[in-house]
Amino acid sequence: MKISRRKLAAAVLGSSAAAMAQTQPAATTSPDAELAAARDRLRANIAAMGSQNVPMAVEPAFQFKA
Repeated sequence: MKISRRKLAAAVLGSSAAAMAQTQPAATTSPDAELAAARDRLRANIAAMGSQNVPMAVEPAFQFKA
């Protein structure tokens, strides 16, 4: 079976978009619960980023200018 890169990309993007649409949380949650969930995601992201080792030779994507 031959498939082009464009057809493969369209199939992957289409299926992932459909999966994302199905996993949306219900709008019946309270604002406090949404805030707590957002804070939990932020803490998890901070922990994941903190566990990565970055060499000192890596340059940042921005510059501080005075």
